[in-house]
Amino acid sequence: MTSKHGVVLYGPPAAGKDTVTAALNQLDPRYAQFARLKVGSGKSSGYRMSTAEQLHLLEAAGDVIYANTRYGNTYVIDRPGLDAAFEAGVPVIHLGQVDGIRALVDGYPAHWDVVLLWCSREETARRSEDRGDPDTAARLAAWDATRKDLDVHAAMAWDLTVDTTMTSPDETTQRVHDVVLGRVKAEELGR
Repeated sequence: MTSKHGVVLYGPPAAGKDTVTAALNQLDPRYAQFARLKVGSGKSSGYRMSTAEQLHLLEAAGDVIYANTRYGNTYVIDRPGLDAAFEAGVPVIHLGQVDGIRALVDGYPAHWDVVLLWCSREETARRSEDRGDPDTAARLAAWDATRKDLDVHAAMAWDLTVDTTMTSPDETTQRVHDVVLGRVKAEELGR
């Protein structure tokens, strides 16, 4: 039985993944956002910047759990990065694709609590503009892709679903934490 616990926050851009992750870290410093590898340009904060050559080496070694392309960049969840994240605590992984969740859950043994954070397209636009994103149109296209992804994978089971337009960041964070604690306690009881 594994004692590794991780959290996946799925949802469209501006649904609150960064806000909830930061609040989880304040609640318990063991929570930390998983810094995916990023091959490309643009924002580097929160990523481990990499090269196409390094990505090919990881692929050859079988160490790529999931990779996707969005905003002209490639984002990678890699086995060595996950190993290090679990050694440090409870990784929180942000994803916008159900295929990525499935690849992670099937490809890396751990207890994954999968949370759907949702907000409307209009709210994504408002939040994106409020935070000064230079690429709001691309984020709305990503929102559309996320909505389509959910429609295609309607049978996806979530450990928790939260509409972040109806639930405060503090309440959302506590609810995510409670799901993780519930899983940990259930595991302890099952021993």
